[in-house]
Amino acid sequence: MADERLPFPVKDLLRAVRAEIEAVLADEAPAATRVLLRDGRIDGRDGDRRGYLFSCRNWNTDFTGKDLLVREKAAGRRWARAEATKLPGDAVSVRTEGDLGARPGAAELIEDETGGLETLAERLERAGDGSLNLTAAGWIIGRGRPATARCATPDRFVRGYPGRLNARQRAAVEQALASEATFVWGPPGTGKTDVVSRIVEGSHRQGLKVLFLAPTHVAVDQALERVCKLLEDEDGFDAGLVQRAGDIAVPSLAAAYGEWIVPERIAERLGADLDRRIAAETERLTTMRADLARHDEAEGLAITVRDLRERLDEHAGWSAVVRREADAAEHAAADVARRIAAEGVPSGLFARRKEERLAALRARLAEHRRAAEELRGELVRHMAARQPLAAEHAAAQRAYAALAERLRGVPGAARLRDAVTRANERLEGLRRDRQKIAEAVRGRCRVLGTTVAKAVQSRRLLDADVVVLDEAGMVDLPSAWFAAGLAAKRVVIAGDFRQLPAVTRGSSARTAPAADREHSRTWMDRDAFHAAGLVGADGRVRPDARLVALNEQYRMRRAICAVVNAVAYPDAPLATGRREASGLPPSLVESPLVLVDTSDRRIGDPGVRGAHRANAVHEAAIHELVRGLQYDAVLPARRHRDGPPPTDFLAVIVPYNDQKRHLGRSLTYRFGAEYDGLVDTVHRFQGSQRPLVVIDTVAGAGRQLGYFYEGTGLASHTSRLLNVALSRAQDHLVVVANTAFLRRNLPPGGEAALMLRHLEAHAQRIPVDDLVPVRSAADLGGLDEDELRRPAFFPADEVPRAVAWDIARARSGIDVYCAFLAAEAVRRWLPRLAARTAEGVRVTVHTRDPAPRDEPLVARLRAAGCEVRTRERMHEKVLILDDAVLWHGSLNLLAHTGSTDLMMRLTDPAACERVRRIVDRARMDRPARTPPPRTADGVRPGDVRDGRRYLDVPYAEKDDVKRLVGAKWEPSLKLWHVDAALAREKLTRWLPTEP
Repeated sequence: MADERLPFPVKDLLRAVRAEIEAVLADEAPAATRVLLRDGRIDGRDGDRRGYLFSCRNWNTDFTGKDLLVREKAAGRRWARAEATKLPGDAVSVRTEGDLGARPGAAELIEDETGGLETLAERLERAGDGSLNLTAAGWIIGRGRPATARCATPDRFVRGYPGRLNARQRAAVEQALASEATFVWGPPGTGKTDVVSRIVEGSHRQGLKVLFLAPTHVAVDQALERVCKLLEDEDGFDAGLVQRAGDIAVPSLAAAYGEWIVPERIAERLGADLDRRIAAETERLTTMRADLARHDEAEGLAITVRDLRERLDEHAGWSAVVRREADAAEHAAADVARRIAAEGVPSGLFARRKEERLAALRARLAEHRRAAEELRGELVRHMAARQPLAAEHAAAQRAYAALAERLRGVPGAARLRDAVTRANERLEGLRRDRQKIAEAVRGRCRVLGTTVAKAVQSRRLLDADVVVLDEAGMVDLPSAWFAAGLAAKRVVIAGDFRQLPAVTRGSSARTAPAADREHSRTWMDRDAFHAAGLVGADGRVRPDARLVALNEQYRMRRAICAVVNAVAYPDAPLATGRREASGLPPSLVESPLVLVDTSDRRIGDPGVRGAHRANAVHEAAIHELVRGLQYDAVLPARRHRDGPPPTDFLAVIVPYNDQKRHLGRSLTYRFGAEYDGLVDTVHRFQGSQRPLVVIDTVAGAGRQLGYFYEGTGLASHTSRLLNVALSRAQDHLVVVANTAFLRRNLPPGGEAALMLRHLEAHAQRIPVDDLVPVRSAADLGGLDEDELRRPAFFPADEVPRAVAWDIARARSGIDVYCAFLAAEAVRRWLPRLAARTAEGVRVTVHTRDPAPRDEPLVARLRAAGCEVRTRERMHEKVLILDDAVLWHGSLNLLAHTGSTDLMMRLTDPAACERVRRIVDRARMDRPARTPPPRTADGVRPGDVRDGRRYLDVPYAEKDDVKRLVGAKWEPSLKLWHVDAALAREKLTRWLPTEP
């Protein structure tokens, strides 16, 4: 159907969906799992599709059989749909509609996320064919006037009503049971899932079929489990009254109700008798086919025996003929021999004639003997050829006899063939009856739960009277509109528009025109609450009879709820209906709100690209927090197998995937595999809760705040993300934050700043030094291995001795990352490094390409057995020992006398590998610099004027030059300067190379 003939607003929805597909194909997809392909070449063409062969060293088996996207490995290239097949060795075959060129040097594959969008577009294109209730769909976008009322007798339909439902919860249930369209606003912990479950229960008892939808498998399963508890006593529950379409993700639902709600398992159980009959008939058929096969085999053996007997008889006949001929030849030879003997010796008058007769006789004798010999040889050959034939005949006779014995009492082949035909007919009939059971099970369904995506992608799952769309704030508008159109009578929309929105890309696609981005914001990004006109652009609620707002939460303690109210619900604050006591044992986390302040501890180079997405100090603080919670028996100890896992008690929520990977790996290394899955980003925790939640703000290690904190307003992504993160906590909420950094950089009126001010005013404060110890070098020798593995801070004056202690204990390798070399520092540390190389320890120094004056220092290092690796540009200042111990901070070991800051030491192979990988793969932010030209006043770096020495300082190193040598900025010259009396060796990195 042409777009012009489609009902409103399908044309707009289709445009938004197509823009979303285009955005996916144009997106860089930085978070997607990739497979790298190399050394490609064209491998044929089939219409518009091209074939390529690549080599691939690390194939991802998860990609096998999936829809994929491919592109040349270069930023800005567009993705094209593809199919990939792993071939033997490192080869991969790719078929794609895209043009990668004749010999693509490198390409990359990711999973194709456009399939669901393509299906949605196809379903929308058919929206006018009568498959959707356009009136109900229109309610989602504020069209029409859906009737609203209150059910006067809810106790008839909801068992035990009102039970423990509060006033707002009762209002939501009663309105949903009597209205055409109901919107339930359910902030965190307000019992929205209970309300929705009661609505499903009541709708079923009103005689209506209910289609329950949610955007995720977990959300579907959590609600469906409660629905099952409410309806498990209903007649027909065991026969498929409630069903789940798609895979179950929540183990408790699968364990408790999987047998009763999974259509295949219901049909399997109900069809058990038929299955037994099918199995018995199949077994009989198998037996008859085996007997028939034996008959066929016996018939074949009989033919073989007969053929072999005929061949043996033929051999016997030929042998008899040859034997007779041989005997005749021998008799003839004997007769000739007698005649020769009778002739005697030739003599006398006729001697010559007699000699001639004897010669003729002798020739005949030789001929007869030769013929006899040849015939006897032929007879031997006949007999030799007959022996294997006779053996084969005997074996065939034995096999036939054995098979005949096995067939004794078995019906004949003709009867068996008739029986097999009849058995096949009976089996097909049983299977048809079995299929009817599956169809009957589908027909018995009155409540069906599935994901929105499944409902969009499948043929009509259920002729639903009522559609309940849960977690609607996470559903894009085209999908919500389509889902509502599946309802014949009622639509119930439930969710929280101040939690996570749908994940979309069209509105932020950099390559899309501004008009298209705005269109996507209107027709793709909006949720049902906004589209229906219940919420304004500022995120605030408008009074409306269609909306029921739940306002009492039962998850969080009062103090946690207060910070959530401050951030996300200032206009509609939530009351607290739970008891105030914590469900966890007493621990170092005493208060419901805890703020771990890391303001005084900042490690690493803030100028490194992406530095704001990870924070080593926060990582160490969380390690020690977990350690303390283990000590207080809040969390299980390492390798403690009894009882629930730590993930049942604690969640660590981070804003960025970088910190998730770093912290997740290091926690698993230090505390054991049972701590895997403890850390994740906000999106992964939507819909879940934990007694104790740690939020790592991460901000502070870099100069930027990051995307997470940039938004302001109740409708902003920052407010929504913070709302979800904060509201996961039940008993205790711990926020790890560099408060000074946040205070300086957060938008003053934003929700993140409100959260910070609330925490500073009301939370229990734990300085980071109370978690991560500050140690001296002398402490190291007296610590056991467990204590040595703990992260620790070291004051600047203790760092050299502590580093020396670690160097002396190194056993396999020492890696020094130091951008610059200074003679005094090399002289101080070289004896210690040389001593280790003499004992076989590998020492590698990573530094910049040396200036001519530094080449003797490089030579000294190499002469001492150190390997020196150079690169054009680097900023890293790191020390790694034995691939396990990491010194983190401003330690330029071979460049100056030592750090002027606090340094952090930690034992973590994963962290060491991570730092090494970052350093090895780092790309220069810009080409290596050359000294800037002289200023207008003739001053250039290296010059000394008026007691000042001017320096060449990259922007990324301005903080270093201020901190390390007290440099000051001269605005008129746009140069940094220090006192000319300051030793040059401390300034090497910022002085131009001497010719």
